[in-house]
Amino acid sequence: MKPLQIGEYRIETIEEVSGPRYRPEWLLPDSSPELIDQHAAWMAPDLYDPATRLLAMIRQTYVVRTPQRTILIDTCVGDHKERASPNFNRLQTPWLENFKSLGLSFEDIDLVMCTHLHVDHVGWNTRLENGRWVPTFPNAKYLFGRTEFNFWTESLKQGPDPDGPIFEDSVLPVVEAGLAEIVDDDYELSTGIWFELTPGHTPGHLCVNIEHGGASAIFSGDLMHHPIQVREPQWNSRFCHDAEAARTMRMSFLDKHADSDRIIIPAHFERGTAGRIQGASDGFHFHFLDGPSTRSRR
Repeated sequence: MKPLQIGEYRIETIEEVSGPRYRPEWLLPDSSPELIDQHAAWMAPDLYDPATRLLAMIRQTYVVRTPQRTILIDTCVGDHKERASPNFNRLQTPWLENFKSLGLSFEDIDLVMCTHLHVDHVGWNTRLENGRWVPTFPNAKYLFGRTEFNFWTESLKQGPDPDGPIFEDSVLPVVEAGLAEIVDDDYELSTGIWFELTPGHTPGHLCVNIEHGGASAIFSGDLMHHPIQVREPQWNSRFCHDAEAARTMRMSFLDKHADSDRIIIPAHFERGTAGRIQGASDGFHFHFLDGPSTRSRR
């Protein structure tokens, strides 16, 4: 995503990985090959590769710079971590180099927040140092929504996470270092930046609203993994905790923000990520700020 200005607040991204990676039927079990083919015209080539039949998705961290604070939203998968999925296991990515390319050091970060506590949103909370997982950003306060934090705390009492020790290596070291703050689900991070509870994908999934200087945006996390879910909002990802709640929340989000000036900033959309939602006779469309929309190119 190109740098984005919301009033005096500047938004930039740190990419971990991007490009075609997921079979539609795997990522979106509600989809069908016939409907994927119907959408292929507007998706190709950067959102979907017809040759391999893979959906493209980016994984990225957002940097929000205000006059007072530097904030990170979602911290990707991270390097060197033991994960059940080969896509996430023991990675070595350009994330750290991309972080430094923005002129940032670990000590510059004031706040870190995660829209939810899935594997690809918490990884760089910690880094490996002398065989131990330590908080990556020593001067930061890490904010965790109360509902989400409590859900994972209780879940782990029932047994280990089959996806790997995600909570243990990417959340607990922050808590043990005294850098975590468990906050209400409508917490205001900074003037004009606040959380909004949007459950379904996970019980405590949060969006992050930002308003300043007459402009506004919302970081929508994993309410939608791919722009095709704007066109087909009934399609959940395979990662949604509560399928019906996820569908209801996605439709409510689209209804709420359609035909407004608010910029939508999802976690995983390629093609420049940010855009606006518009309603139409054939449903909702996502109009990218820096590229075509989800309307057919035919």
